[in-house]
Amino acid sequence: MENRITSRYANILLDYWFKRSFGNESGKRLMILTLREILPEVDIEDITYGNKEHPNPFPDSHGVIFDIECTSSDGSRFIVEVQLARQGWFMERALFYSSFAIQEQVMRGQDSYEFMPVYFIALMDFELHPSGDCRFVYRYNLLDIKTGELMTDRIGYTFLELPKVRTISDRSTNLEKLCYALHNMTVLRSRPPEMAAEIFELLFDSAEIAKFTAEEKVKYEYDMTTERDIRNQIAYSREEGLAEGLEKGRAEGKAEGRAEGKAEGKAEGKAEGKAEERRLIARRLKEKGFSDEEVESILD
Repeated sequence: MENRITSRYANILLDYWFKRSFGNESGKRLMILTLREILPEVDIEDITYGNKEHPNPFPDSHGVIFDIECTSSDGSRFIVEVQLARQGWFMERALFYSSFAIQEQVMRGQDSYEFMPVYFIALMDFELHPSGDCRFVYRYNLLDIKTGELMTDRIGYTFLELPKVRTISDRSTNLEKLCYALHNMTVLRSRPPEMAAEIFELLFDSAEIAKFTAEEKVKYEYDMTTERDIRNQIAYSREEGLAEGLEKGRAEGKAEGRAEGKAEGKAEGKAEGKAEERRLIARRLKEKGFSDEEVESILD
């Protein structure tokens, strides 16, 4: 395969490469330092990696596969997920995922529902909240709506919107620098001088393509090509579906001759366009050799 990799550092937000950098014993120190930056209030001395696959105990119900799951020496559990593109019901998915880390701690037959803290962390390479909101870290707990009283301190959610950190300086926090590095890794030609801490030494070392094996370089080139294809297909299908929906909405709106007819037609057209988009993407992914499970995971 012709080598078409032009960047110095790999996009380690891609599934395999994120796990290569953070999700194994060689990446344990980097994972610990990253967790400490994201959750400074939590004492994290050491971690062990867990099984990422969690079957659902209920028949015919979805199980889950975490990107990374690890447990600290005190028993606290951390679920780390990377999301490259906007996805419907993402917050609800976070709740669903965290429920597995809770229920697996409560043994059948025991009276107590006590469980060690569970922390869900999402690294999102897109902006979920409006761009006018300059925050890049969003933290959620279960609270009383009226008083703000904490229901429990044993579950928490942290969402990091990486693209919102657009520049860094010496005054930037390590967490800001980490988000900036993860989002911009493929366009950086060297490690910025502001990133002198150990966490960045490990991060950039793990992402340097020159240090990949020959097999890893081939796989990375394939993964990058596949990622570009998927993004282009999704973008094209969305544009096609939206155009079809708008055209159908205009036609039906004109035929009905009233505003509600147009709105209804537009909504119906968009829905049909979205369904056609999913069918098109699924077919193209299967043509590229993706399994049904992989296609479902991408489209979820």
